[in-house]
Amino acid sequence: MLFLVAALMLFGVVLGTVAHAPMAVTATGAAVIAVWLGIFAIRERHGRRRRASVN
Repeated sequence: MLFLVAALMLFGVVLGTVAHAPMAVTATGAAVIAVWLGIFAIRERHGRRRRASVN
């Protein structure tokens, strides 16, 4: 997932979409998305373990 975030950020820079924003803003946005995806992955893994142990 983190690789996907980095690839999408690089893709945006190459296309010029992110190039209009300062690098600090871009890096902050990428970090926020990475943390969000990490929390989502942990919650999904925790939820699947809970459901598997109940069955």
